[in-house]
Amino acid sequence: MNAAKRRKIFERLAKHNPNPTTELVYSTPFELLVAVVLSAQATDVGVNKATAKLFPVANTPEKMLELGEEGLKRYINSLNYYNTKAKNLIRTCQALVERHGGEVPQDREALEALPGVGRKTANVILNTAFGEPTIAVDTHIFRVANRTGLAPGATPREVEDHLTRVTPDEFKKNAHHWLILHGRYVCKARKPNCAECVIADLCEYPEKTTLV
Repeated sequence: MNAAKRRKIFERLAKHNPNPTTELVYSTPFELLVAVVLSAQATDVGVNKATAKLFPVANTPEKMLELGEEGLKRYINSLNYYNTKAKNLIRTCQALVERHGGEVPQDREALEALPGVGRKTANVILNTAFGEPTIAVDTHIFRVANRTGLAPGATPREVEDHLTRVTPDEFKKNAHHWLILHGRYVCKARKPNCAECVIADLCEYPEKTTLV
């Protein structure tokens, strides 16, 4: 795919959704961090239901530590792998208090040093909480980037590096959200809804569904 076509794709996505954002509900970087950790192998809807009850009780590292691992589990036990997530979140809260004064660091290395926080989660925090032009690659973005020809890659990191390299600078801050929402609601895994796709004529996927 050439640069002109990539630019048109992002121009279309931007026109269609000028102010994209995460569907996770949060009000602070810490709440976002918790929500993103909980979202692994879970839907945003499910996470939002859990955090709607959790955050009024524990929305800081200190309060979550007071709640404790077993107390935390009671709020998140509707989510997959809640035992592991509770353990990681409590360890993360301890690290935030001990190393960062209870604040979420705006630094990739420090974020990735937190339990349960990998590169994808760090990218989401840096982008969504702090406005940095990082691109987190989840299953939706990996699929869209490869299927459309926008930024093919064999691994999420390859796709991330490819997208970072070829996405025009003015679109990098919102690229993550545009692509994840496009993959979630239009360019679906089993059957892409090409008839409602705003970039269907620019997409290089050879097996498009009916465009009418």
